[in-house]
Amino acid sequence: MPALIFDLDGTLVDTVYAHVFAWQRALAEAGLAVDGWRIHRRIGMSGGLFTRAVARELGREITTEEAERLQRRHGELFQQFLPERRALPGAPELLRALRDARVPHGIATSGRRPEIDRSLDVLGIGPETIVVERGDVLRAKPAPDLFLNCQQRLRVPVDDCYVVGDAVWDLLAARRARMLCIGLLSGGYGEDELTRAGAFRVYRDPAELHASLDELGVLP
Repeated sequence: MPALIFDLDGTLVDTVYAHVFAWQRALAEAGLAVDGWRIHRRIGMSGGLFTRAVARELGREITTEEAERLQRRHGELFQQFLPERRALPGAPELLRALRDARVPHGIATSGRRPEIDRSLDVLGIGPETIVVERGDVLRAKPAPDLFLNCQQRLRVPVDDCYVVGDAVWDLLAARRARMLCIGLLSGGYGEDELTRAGAFRVYRDPAELHASLDELGVLP
């Protein structure tokens, strides 16, 4: 039976733009003025890669200590900007349907606990669902480690895994893991971008994916 491995932010919960605002404020406080659209293009990368990439784009180096401070500040601001989380349309229902049908599935996110806990709560995710977060792996997206860790814990062959994500970084990591990729538009990327990045199907949001699971051979 195929397994589904989900990204979290922008795929199942409506948090992408809160992350953009939090990163923009954290960077500004550190004297790094970055346009919001440039930040959005990198949401989904690990925090360490993100900060180094942004600093490089601005023509300066950033130390490991600075990157860690920025990540901590981003986490604080994110919690302030979005104390309550909202599931994207159809996400809790999709996950419930997979549980009821005993379809193997899990979540693999570049986020960390406790930052992701409220998102998991609003989705109704309990201890029975495998959740792989940044602290569980050596490298985050676009490296394949998160997805491979989740696949191994699901005990499903790589060839039977679908990765569902909203950003090109999800799809790049999935391709490097040799898994099929499904793109969702709910994170702000366009269909053409997701297709070019390797998505073999693109859906509007989790609700449309749920209605289309038969196309993937997941549910009858």
